[in-house]
Amino acid sequence: MIIFFGAAGSGKSTQGQILAARMGWRWLSTGQLLRECNDPAVLKTQQEGKLVDTAKVNEIIGYALNQIPNVNNVILDGYPRELDQAHWLVENQPLHARSISLIVVLEVSRAEVEKRLALRGRADDSADNFEERMQSYRQQIYPLLNYFTDQGVNVVHVDGSGTVGQIHDRIMEEIAACKLA
Repeated sequence: MIIFFGAAGSGKSTQGQILAARMGWRWLSTGQLLRECNDPAVLKTQQEGKLVDTAKVNEIIGYALNQIPNVNNVILDGYPRELDQAHWLVENQPLHARSISLIVVLEVSRAEVEKRLALRGRADDSADNFEERMQSYRQQIYPLLNYFTDQGVNVVHVDGSGTVGQIHDRIMEEIAACKLA
């Protein structure tokens, strides 16, 4: 598995989809899975810009991973977001028969993220939610990266500015360096 980290609007979904299409891998977006789950409580939590309960997210991710048994490489976008989720993912690797090969952290300036979110225009990207989401991301990313580093997982930071193609090329360089392609 490859896990993409980055603030909302950093390009995780775009890059994850491109990588999946290019390599024949499977892309799983936690945000998309949550938006499509049709659970009113989950949808309300998302519209408020808050994080969905860890147990619920783990359940949805576990189900999704088990639905794709014939694809060796999976790209996780937006998961894990909390240390408990990271522990769950590592502890349950035998159940979904996939190890975590790489963490890609897309680094994008705050100004660029704000511009991208304004263009994207989703309901959960409102200005009211932006500050809370950025603060939450900043507080949670470092413990996650430390945990995965302690687990021996390669963590790479990729410049997420520039064109979609430039960013993708940087990601492919890291994947090649880690011998995943």
